[in-house]
Amino acid sequence: MIVNPIRDGIVLDHITAGKAMEIYRILDLDKLDCTVAIIKNADSVKMGKKDILKICEVIDIDLDVLGYIDPGITVNIIRDGVKVNRFHLELPETVTNVIHCQNPRCITSVEQELPHTFRLTDREKGVYRCIYCETMAKNKL
Repeated sequence: MIVNPIRDGIVLDHITAGKAMEIYRILDLDKLDCTVAIIKNADSVKMGKKDILKICEVIDIDLDVLGYIDPGITVNIIRDGVKVNRFHLELPETVTNVIHCQNPRCITSVEQELPHTFRLTDREKGVYRCIYCETMAKNKL
């Protein structure tokens, strides 16, 4: 299979195998007018298998959301065919409006305009808790 290099855009590399479609959906990449390539289950020396997303346009991406979904992702920014930036993601300290509190007594259930903000409380286990009521997030997206 041949996937051509991109001139300007973003390459999301080292995505855990099978998560590319979830990321595609969450980032609303279907709404873009540019080319988006999804490579699933590519061979990887480091990971065994991995997914890759190539977006042929430089767009704003919420790196905290990506870090929450899959903290091992590498984000490469390409301009004029050259990699100009590279980010290695990790679990963000906080995520806002990505996870929604499931506690019916939480203030976010009553006050709809409040942001759903969760703080990382255990990096090793990837545990996030609501900043208002301390309820643990059920699971990742």
